[in-house]
Amino acid sequence: MKILVTGGAGFIGSNFIHYWLAKYPADSIVNLDLLTYAGHLSSLSDIENDPRYSFIQGDITDAVTVEKAITGVDLIVHFAAESHVDRSILDPLVFVRTNVLGTQILLEAARKHSVRFHHVGTDEVFGALPLESDLKFTESTPYDPRSPYSASKAASDHLVRAYFHTFGLPITITNCSNNFGPFQDPEKFISRMITNLLTGQKVKVYGDGKYVRDWLFVEDHCRAIDEVVHRGQVGETYLVGGLTEDFNNLEITRKVLQIMGKDDSEIEFVTDRPGHDRRYAVDWSKIQRELGWEPTKDFDACLKATVDWYQAHEDWWKPLKAQSEAIYK
Repeated sequence: MKILVTGGAGFIGSNFIHYWLAKYPADSIVNLDLLTYAGHLSSLSDIENDPRYSFIQGDITDAVTVEKAITGVDLIVHFAAESHVDRSILDPLVFVRTNVLGTQILLEAARKHSVRFHHVGTDEVFGALPLESDLKFTESTPYDPRSPYSASKAASDHLVRAYFHTFGLPITITNCSNNFGPFQDPEKFISRMITNLLTGQKVKVYGDGKYVRDWLFVEDHCRAIDEVVHRGQVGETYLVGGLTEDFNNLEITRKVLQIMGKDDSEIEFVTDRPGHDRRYAVDWSKIQRELGWEPTKDFDACLKATVDWYQAHEDWWKPLKAQSEAIYK
């Protein structure tokens, strides 16, 4: 196959490109990325001369660029999105433009060229769950986005389904929980903690720190997309989650501190952000039942491997660290 990966210089996209080229040596990938603050070609420097890989710098809201990128493509895997909640609070418009308009332009190009379309979504479209409950999101959970980011991603999900129902475009969707791992921008929760400690700063924890997320190691996420692309039912949505829903943010923080030989004196509690969702939890039984996928990576081992990666790759994240600091001041 020839695959167009949008946002392939981002965190999950770059991990996916590495995963796919390693597993499917006969395939080729075109990476379309605007290279905003979250896109880094340094994440792909090891394959930049691979004949199976090519890069186009461009905006998914530019139909001419998309038309160029889609030539000869069999599949689009759509990662490209503005994805940081804090930034969406500061500037909602850019999230609507990229996540809604950009997705529609890609869908229209896919329809014109009869290209299969896989859309990477988020569990945040479902809103929040009570902290003290056993409830989990499922594929049938009503949408209830609570930030400009999640609202724009909800809109993009609806557009993808509309192109399936209206035009018969072959689509699949995965809605994933919070990812972590190598090549994650240092503004995100786990990578920010690690890089703060490596630069002599305290780790900042919102509110009381009791927010709960379902953490998914990025390689497990890539495997899930692989399964859905190859064996998922066209028109269907699959939720993808991890094995860590019992850990709140403060507990995750303490795990990182322990790995790095630090203690609670490194924690700084900061004012909570507006509309902060209390808990997410994902029921991924559908993808397990239908496709045999489940997360295989032990959280503690993956957290240690992630710390080790950032310790070994200061040349990758240090140039990016200053860019993300202003948003937390």
